[in-house]
Amino acid sequence: MLGVIDLPTYLAGLVLIVLLPGPNSLYVLSVAARKGVRTGYTAAAGVWCGDTVLMTLSAAGVASLLQANAVLFGIVKYAGAGYLTWLAVGMLRAAWAMWRARREPVAESTEAEVVAGERPFRRALVISLFNPKAILFFVAFFVQFVSESNPLLGFAVLALLAQVASALYLTLLIFSGSRLAAAFRRRRRLAAGATSAAGALFLGFAVKLSLASV
Repeated sequence: MLGVIDLPTYLAGLVLIVLLPGPNSLYVLSVAARKGVRTGYTAAAGVWCGDTVLMTLSAAGVASLLQANAVLFGIVKYAGAGYLTWLAVGMLRAAWAMWRARREPVAESTEAEVVAGERPFRRALVISLFNPKAILFFVAFFVQFVSESNPLLGFAVLALLAQVASALYLTLLIFSGSRLAAAFRRRRRLAAGATSAAGALFLGFAVKLSLASV
């Protein structure tokens, strides 16, 4: 039906995969916690665009080529690990700056500073695209539920369901994170600690990604 095979199994697996912590969800949560709902959704939009690109590549068969070619997989893997490491270092430096300025008066950041500084959409997009595990998910799991009788409709339906699940989950993270935003603005020690923890987790994701295999 609708070009999809065994829809209940796909939905059950999709929920488990979406809820599994990863760099995408962690980055959206950290942005929402530091800068609020609006900027959190900007980062989430980057994740959704990245996922759309990966699903399109999967439908075109590019992801299967990546899975079959160890050299290409290695390039993507180490590029992604390097980018996550760069983000982690930036977070740790920001945490150190917050800690050093913890006794200074708190100044509200302007919207221009938010836009000109971190560029959450671009960062979230790159994190999504340089995630070989996500690419392989669309090969090993996603494509199994596409019917040969109507593959285009099947890909469209599965992609729509994946984006809806992602939107619901990231929305929950954004509003959960935004509750922390006011506290972070008032308490720089808390903000520094949370940013340090996020940086350490990103380093962990980088190590895990660098050790990933096809």
